[in-house]
Amino acid sequence: MAARFAADSPANRDSIAAAERLRAHATGLAGADVAAYERYVETRRLHGKQSPQTIEALDGAVDVPMQVTDAAAEVATLAATLAKDGNPRLRGDAATGCWLAAAAASAAAVLVEENLAGIPDDGRVAAARASAQRALAAAAGLDG
Repeated sequence: MAARFAADSPANRDSIAAAERLRAHATGLAGADVAAYERYVETRRLHGKQSPQTIEALDGAVDVPMQVTDAAAEVATLAATLAKDGNPRLRGDAATGCWLAAAAASAAAVLVEENLAGIPDDGRVAAARASAQRALAAAAGLDG
């Protein structure tokens, strides 16, 4: 909404396109998360915790929150820009979107870490944390 009601400019048209792309992606992730976790639970039940099939299913269950951390960091960055440079009447909406995206990125990073607790030094944990930190930094930048 904050992008749609900002001044018409090439940069803002890019913001609208990015927001629409992110909305579609995030909407798909909600269903994908349920499906990936159900697959993991069922595969673990059938094949045991350490089977190759279960490890593959776990990768799928981790992939979705990884995508959430990345998408949420992008949303937070976009929303922070709109809060600073967009329509001043929608600053609160953009700032709220930024903080919600930062919370989503942080929550998804926790899920990645929890799902990979049994796999020490998996690089996906650091990557998820980095995305969450980018989102939090974008939101914290609004406090000034």
